[in-house]
Amino acid sequence: MHQLTYPEAIVVGLLQGVTELFPVSSLGHSVLLPALVGGRWAQDLSVSAPESPYLAFIVGLHVATALALLLFFWRDWLRILGGFASSLRYRRIITPEERLAWMIIVATIPVGVTGLLLEHTFRTVLGRPAPAAAFLVLNGVILFGAERLRRRAVATDAGDPDERLASGSLGRAVQIGSAQVLALLPGISRSGATMGAGLFKGLSHEDAARFSFLLATPVILAAGVLKVKDLFGPLGTGIHGQVLAGSVASFVAAYLAVRFLTRYFEHRTLTPFAYYCLAAGALSLAWLTLRT
Repeated sequence: MHQLTYPEAIVVGLLQGVTELFPVSSLGHSVLLPALVGGRWAQDLSVSAPESPYLAFIVGLHVATALALLLFFWRDWLRILGGFASSLRYRRIITPEERLAWMIIVATIPVGVTGLLLEHTFRTVLGRPAPAAAFLVLNGVILFGAERLRRRAVATDAGDPDERLASGSLGRAVQIGSAQVLALLPGISRSGATMGAGLFKGLSHEDAARFSFLLATPVILAAGVLKVKDLFGPLGTGIHGQVLAGSVASFVAAYLAVRFLTRYFEHRTLTPFAYYCLAAGALSLAWLTLRT
């Protein structure tokens, strides 16, 4: 990993920024791309090793992605943080901003606890090309299922976005947020799982996407901050320049991706991403099988 090149860092950074927010799994692509390219890439970019230096690099990319989300939704976060402060001050949960703040908090708890307990096990045991390809196929099935099962009669785009999201219960928020646990499996998309759960619980595509991105921000940021020490330890030795280059690429890609997706889901569905995951996962699995 100490030989990680700048082209590798930039390509992986761009890939992370896009696939973290598109419903196609960033971890799955981070595992599959090096394996499919082979050679030096497969040696330098491995996430399955217990102490993989590649993970120190990924930490920087996650922080950059979270910062891009914070920048894009900064007005939303100011309202949400203001709602949280007023909720604590007046000991109430009344306004849409207060309700939305607590919905995000309780919806983040399941993946936070599960990630702390099982992330290392899932990554080292399942963070290999073949399982990632199989889970990418499963991700496509999940996206198709979400479109088939979504509650069209309940979904609506009328009214204020905060009010629409806050009109649901805290229980619904927990159910949607719990879907993020699936993203611990390489190949299952965090945004795809939460959007699918949101559609199933009655949200429109636009609101499901927005809630998914708001939920992802603290999770991605926390995952990066908790492991940022790796960047300044032995695992980060000799790659600080590559981390910076990859992080800049990831930040730009993530910002452009969320800007595109918030507009895309105003009128479109998850179906194209489902087709992509099915095709990419099946072809990757076939290629990996034939090459062994």
